[in-house]
This record gives sequence, structure tokens and C-alpha cells, in this order.
Amino acid sequence: MGFLLAGLGAVLFSAKAIVVKLTYRYGVDALTVIGFRMMLSLPFFAAVAFFQARKAKRGKLPILTTKECLQLIFLGFIGYYLSSYLDFLGLQYISAGLERLILFLSPTFVLLISAIVLKRQIGKGQWVALGLSYLGVVFVFLQDLSFSGNEVMLGALFVVMAAFSYAFYLIGSGELIKRVGATRLVAYAMSVSAIITMVHFFGVHGLGGLDQAWQVYQLSMIHAVFNTVLPTFMIMWAVARIGAPMTAQLGLLGPVSVLFLAAWLLGEPLTAMQLLGTAFTLAGAVVLSRR
Repeated sequence: MGFLLAGLGAVLFSAKAIVVKLTYRYGVDALTVIGFRMMLSLPFFAAVAFFQARKAKRGKLPILTTKECLQLIFLGFIGYYLSSYLDFLGLQYISAGLERLILFLSPTFVLLISAIVLKRQIGKGQWVALGLSYLGVVFVFLQDLSFSGNEVMLGALFVVMAAFSYAFYLIGSGELIKRVGATRLVAYAMSVSAIITMVHFFGVHGLGGLDQAWQVYQLSMIHAVFNTVLPTFMIMWAVARIGAPMTAQLGLLGPVSVLFLAAWLLGEPLTAMQLLGTAFTLAGAVVLSRR
């Protein structure tokens, strides 16, 4: 069950890039995509957050301090609002396959930030892993550049910024999760992110932003339930059953699945250079996650 949850969760999470690209075909912008995603997923996360808060009131979970509440608000802002918004902006310009590979560099950014800020040493094997990961992304980037033109540079920059934002979220949640717990942290952070996103969405588009084609609502519901809520909890349950390292290993299924799904559903090219770049990036991720 743990293996199934981790593998399927990784595929569903990664497939959000496909759903986002399909939604863009109906003339919506990045803010509308993330606005609908968070608006439709908020009831699920708010329900979990409510039951977690009730447990805390009954003494089954520790009460959060003011500092921890502020940390959760900050993590919700950078981890799920800012990172997702930048990611969706990037998907307007680059392929789903390249987007997934760039986001897969988040662990390498965590390593680099930890080395610079926390003064943690990077071993020789880790340097090799970093080199493999970045070389793989370069291959796929050059492939996209030849197919899509100069806008690929802008799109890749947005997604790199999204990966950096998520890396800071991972570092920031590392210590907090020990006291707050994974379920409560995700439910609270996602609820905060949804509220911030909705304020942004209605502030820019107003109530008129809800006037969209039925296909946008249909795809957004798929995005919210199958690419956001379900994989979030599936990966969490997988960690509880088989541990974080093995869950991370099975997470490698995500970028590979997106390459084939994008070729099938979006008509994106599937070339030898893409496969080679993906292999390099995943090889680097394997070394890093094992360490």
C-alpha cells in the first residue's frame, strides 16, 4: 500500500502540469488557474485543519504558539501560493516536461542553500549529483529552446524561482513539522495559501473572474482534487508506511510520467535528448535522496 500510494501520488502531483496546460487553452491566465485550484481545494484542507484544531483543543495535540502560527502563515505564502503562482506563470511558456524537471531541482537548491546559509558541507558525491541534475535540465532546456523559441528563457526563469521558493519552504518546515505534525502543517499551510490566493484573485479579477467556460471549472476540479488534495495526503500516508527516503525514490516516477503524458495529451515532442536529460536529472536525484 505504501509503494502504491507513493508512486500514484507522485504521478498525480506531477500531472498537474498537464491539466494547467489544458486549462490555458480556454484563454485564462496563471492567476485564474491557481485561484480556481485553491478555491476548490480549500474546503478539503479547511475540513482537515478544523479537525486538527479540535484535537489540539482537547489536548491530543500541542497548542500552537504565536511564533508557530506566524511561521505557518509564512510557509503557506512561500510554499503553496508564491511557488505555485510562479510555476503556473512559467507553464505559459515552456513544456510540461521541462517544468517538471526544473521543479525536481528543489532538493539541489535545498542542499545549496543549506551549504551557504547553514554552513553545511557538500560531499564529493553530492557535487557529482548536482552536476548530473543540472546537466540533464540543460539538455531538455535546449530541446525546448529549439521548439518554442526565446520565451523558453522567461518560462524557465519563473519555474526556477518557483523551485527556489519551494526549497525555502522545505527548509523552513523541517523543524516546525516535528512539533506541529505533517498533517496539521499541510492542512494549515494549504488553507492559508488558499486564502491568500483568493484575495489576490478577487482583488485583480473581481467576481467577474468566476465567469469562465464550464471546461475551466471541470479541469479546475480535476486539478484541485486529483492533482492537489489527493496526492498531498497520499504522499504523507506513504511516508508513514515506507519512510521518507523510499517515498522520495518513488517520487522519481513523476517527471518520467509527465514526459509521456505530455506527448500523449498535449502533443509535446518526445525526443532522445529529452529522455537523456531526464535520465541525467533523475540519476542526480537518486544520489541526493539516498544521501
